[in-house]
Amino acid sequence: MPPKAKGKGEVNEAGQAGASKWGRVKTNLKMGVVGLPNVGKSSLFNLLTEQGAAAENFPFCTIDPNEAQCGVPDQRFKWLCDLYKPPSKVPAKLLVTDIAGLIKGASEGAGLGNAFLSHIQAVDGIYHCVRAFESDEVIHVDDSVDPVRDLETIQSELCKKDLAYVKKQITAHETAKQGQKAPKLSESYISARDKIVAHLEEDKPAFMAGFTDSEIADFKVCAPALITTKPIIYLVNLSKKNFIAKKSKWLPRIADWVTSHGGGTVIPFSVEYEEEVFGAFQAGGAAAKQEVIAAHQGTKSVLPRIIKCGYKELNLIYFFTAGEKEVRAWNIYNGSLAPQAAGAIHSDFERGFIKAELCAYDDFKEHCGGKASMANLKSLGKYRQEGKNYVVKDGDIIEFKFNVSK
Repeated sequence: MPPKAKGKGEVNEAGQAGASKWGRVKTNLKMGVVGLPNVGKSSLFNLLTEQGAAAENFPFCTIDPNEAQCGVPDQRFKWLCDLYKPPSKVPAKLLVTDIAGLIKGASEGAGLGNAFLSHIQAVDGIYHCVRAFESDEVIHVDDSVDPVRDLETIQSELCKKDLAYVKKQITAHETAKQGQKAPKLSESYISARDKIVAHLEEDKPAFMAGFTDSEIADFKVCAPALITTKPIIYLVNLSKKNFIAKKSKWLPRIADWVTSHGGGTVIPFSVEYEEEVFGAFQAGGAAAKQEVIAAHQGTKSVLPRIIKCGYKELNLIYFFTAGEKEVRAWNIYNGSLAPQAAGAIHSDFERGFIKAELCAYDDFKEHCGGKASMANLKSLGKYRQEGKNYVVKDGDIIEFKFNVSK
């Protein structure tokens, strides 16, 4: 569950929970796949989105960022589709961006440098992909496999980029003071800025500093693009052998590093294994996929978990619309009111919002009697009307009433 909202002036705990408060309140948010060259970023992107992004064995294979959508796996959506059997089935979507590999010195222009870092600024959350597999066939940019060193490299470059960004702001403000009237900075902004600078100078991400809600609000207005306030999911690319055995000498060390650097979700996976499973599915369908999984100790794909965790880190949820023509999941920001949720379908729905008629998914599944109808729920009082102050819940099944003349 998302953390409870804190009162104004109350300090958020350091860590990933505080990072979500820095994000944009929108529905079209993006996760960016970030890491050193040749750690499996583009291969992972291809698997997540079933795209054909280039994934060759040389640094900077990816230059311009690739972007695609991937469906968010959900048994609730599948159940609704099986019940209504509509011709149109649209799951919730996660936007994913494959970003070029970063190297040491990127914050000063090395490699693709500033172009790479500007692409990270444009996303809302980060899949930090780190290599923990040995292979003589896949080049490592630093000539040896050491994921903890690689984690340090990436974090250091991101902190340096943010520090340069904040210091540029400070310089611009001081210059303005000498030549023209400068905007007055609030105490909350100055306090947040000083905390951020202190952390970044020690190569610690900004979100670890601990902020009041007013500090976050005031600083975001002036500096919305800090990379190290974005939520991060750490994806550890193992060999197929280690992934199936659920063992690697690097996993405890990576876990310790993540814990000491603000915390976050760590997901071991294997591009090698996922490509084998996906290849079997493409060749022979679901049955062939299950044969591969059964042959490897029942080891399942973790791609669905990666997608769902990324979606959650962006503070997104979805509601359903369901009928004989279409079953669809609609992205909304967690905490959205009913009119805002209606606006996810069409802006006219939000402008002319009258009410929402809805039920919870669990109530519908339990009481519909196996029928694609709300009749039983209406008789039980489980199908209800809500007004403009209703906070939409994840999995609500909604029909909006609106006035198009407004």
